[in-house]
Formats: sequence, C-alpha cells, structure tokens
Amino acid sequence: MDVLGWLRDSDPALRWQVESDLLGEPPEVWEATRARVATEGFGARLLALQDPDGQWAGGAFFPADADQSTEAGQPWTATTWTLNSLREWGLDAAVLHGTAELLAEHCRWEYDNLPYWGGEVDCCINAWTVANGLWLGADVCGIVDWFGEHRLADGGWNCAWVEGSTRSSFHSTLNSLKGLLAWDVATGGTDATRAARHEGEEYLLRRGLFRRLSTGEPVGPWVDRFTYPFRWTYDVLNAAEYFRAAALSDGRAPDPRMADAIAMIRAARRPDGTWRQGARQPGRVWFEVDVPEGEPSKWLTLSGTRVLGWWDAAR
Repeated sequence: MDVLGWLRDSDPALRWQVESDLLGEPPEVWEATRARVATEGFGARLLALQDPDGQWAGGAFFPADADQSTEAGQPWTATTWTLNSLREWGLDAAVLHGTAELLAEHCRWEYDNLPYWGGEVDCCINAWTVANGLWLGADVCGIVDWFGEHRLADGGWNCAWVEGSTRSSFHSTLNSLKGLLAWDVATGGTDATRAARHEGEEYLLRRGLFRRLSTGEPVGPWVDRFTYPFRWTYDVLNAAEYFRAAALSDGRAPDPRMADAIAMIRAARRPDGTWRQGARQPGRVWFEVDVPEGEPSKWLTLSGTRVLGWWDAAR
C-alpha cells in the first residue's frame, strides 16, 4: 500500500500536513493546500455554519439547545469545539476576522455566565481558550496567569480541582500543556510559563506517558485507544504529538523516557502501515471527519507516522 499517496488524497485540512510534515514539500506547495482549508472540504463546511453573532450552535461549550440530562454524549458542535477544529486544521485566522470581537460581545460560558475570553474554572477549557485566543488575536493573558496559580503540587493539573482534587490528571495535564505551548510559541513565553510547562511535562515523563507512579501499571485502559478527533481525551499518541511539537519548538531531542510509549504506538501500526480508528466518542457532530471504528484512519496514520518519523530520526 502506498500510504503516503493514500494520505495525500485527502481533505486540504489533512493534506497540507502530509505535504509539510511527511513529504517535505517546499512551503509554496503545502501553504497553497493549507489556504484551501477556508474554501473547500471540512473547513469551508464549518465556516458556513457560523452564527451571525460569531458563535457556533449558539453556545460556548454546549449548543444552545443542548439537554445534558437526555442527550447521549457530549455535543461537539458549539463554539469552542468548532474553533479547536478550525485552528488545528490550519485555517488562516484572517478568515475569521472580527470573530474575537463578536465572541467578546456575545459569547458567555455556561459556567457562571463568565465572559468568553476570560476563561472559566476548567483546565482543558481554559487551555483551548488560550490557544484559540492567541490564534484569533484576543487578550488571554489572564488565563495564562491562571495556569501558574492552579498547577498542583505534583506538577500537573486537574479539571476537578474545583471539587477539591489535589492529584493531577493525565487528560487535564496534557490539554493544559498544549495551551501553554501555544502561548510560548506565539509570544516567546516567560520564565513562569516555561517553568510551569516543563513541570507539567515532567509529570507525564516521570510516568513514561502512561504509567502510575505508584505501581508502574497503565493508568487506564484508554492509554492505547487511539481515536480521532482527540478532543479532550488522553492517549499516548495524542501525548507524543504534543511532545514532538514541544521538542521541535524548544530545540530538544526526544526524551528517552518516552520509549515504551513510542513502542506502544509502533505496535498499533498495521502491516499495511496504517492505524485503525478506535471507538469514537459519542455526541452530536456537525459532520464526520474520520472513518468508523475499526477502519484505517488517515488522521491517526498521519499522527502515528509523524511521531515515529520524529522519534526514529533522532535515534
């Protein structure tokens, strides 16, 4: 199977990453493909669904018509989830000119009706708001400071801190790290943000990205259940994608403590060079962007191939 050819025959949101990260095409090639995200395929479809007030589905984290007591799964159609997708797919922020201002005026968090660009109490939500705000040009400095104030004693973060949790979560820590990395890349960071990020990285690295520190056993059955979109959930492929991006940004080599997690990713690769889709997270979507469970996933194959290429090149 020609895996790279199969990957390249994709929506522009995926194709430009294949051209840039796997095929090593010159910038004029992959940048032209990336520009098509705004006018073709997944990106264009999401842009067409934006409300006049700048939101999607009338809500910040949940659609305006969501009924959490009866709806199966988390709805994935509201503003934050949609912005996450468009940003991760490489949409030029200029296409959403004025959206940051519209959201500042019209969008409030479902938690305590707080203003959108001020964040709320959930680590993952605040991390996405930092990344999306930086991308769209909103002022998110206050949320960045919040992460330093809410890091737990063991080095990471937990969205359940508000319920009294004092132990970090793999999920919350990874998402928090992504937000801080976005800040450091965009602004150069500060001593405080870099220190918080490196301590959070150490929380995961000391555990080999998937083990309990106390027993050495996997922290959960989900560590090797790879599914795209990643959304809020943790697995070692999602984590390895973060560490790849952080290492490239910081000019660091891969940390050898990731070796067993990398072996787990390598073991999941099928003989044809693809990774299969895991059980997708339930919940309402605008439209599907990947294959059903059990089928070869182009998104996961992009991630797996990219991570192994980075790791193997440094050996």
